[in-house]
Amino acid sequence: MNLISKRVSKYTKVETIESLPHICIVTATSNYIPIEEFKETFEYIGSLVTKEKITKLIFDKRNLKVFHQPSMEWYFVSWKEDMYYQGLTTHRKILPVDDIFMQSVKIGRQKIESSFPDGKYKQMDIQYASTLDEAIDH
Repeated sequence: MNLISKRVSKYTKVETIESLPHICIVTATSNYIPIEEFKETFEYIGSLVTKEKITKLIFDKRNLKVFHQPSMEWYFVSWKEDMYYQGLTTHRKILPVDDIFMQSVKIGRQKIESSFPDGKYKQMDIQYASTLDEAIDH
């Protein structure tokens, strides 16, 4: 699999797959992502979605140690809402093997679902994967 680097920062790496150009992979390369960098990264991905017709996003969070609810909320109710209308409807997430982080994600999702029950994220194909290959294939 030949990955094409699109953007690299201190906290994230954004890549596409040469043979599957409709897939974008964002990898957390640090144990946390400050909200400003998080938003910059995903706004950049938004421009790729429009320009390169990305329909599937894989978010590899395995390096993260810190869960940040305001970032997750913005990601779900603002960014994903916009991306839905641009054709990005498939999302795969690879979480760290960390029970506390996974529980934080679950609680965060429940909070978002109760606060924003009609969000477009509910119409998206959002699933979790254990590996990058699994995320690409499903």
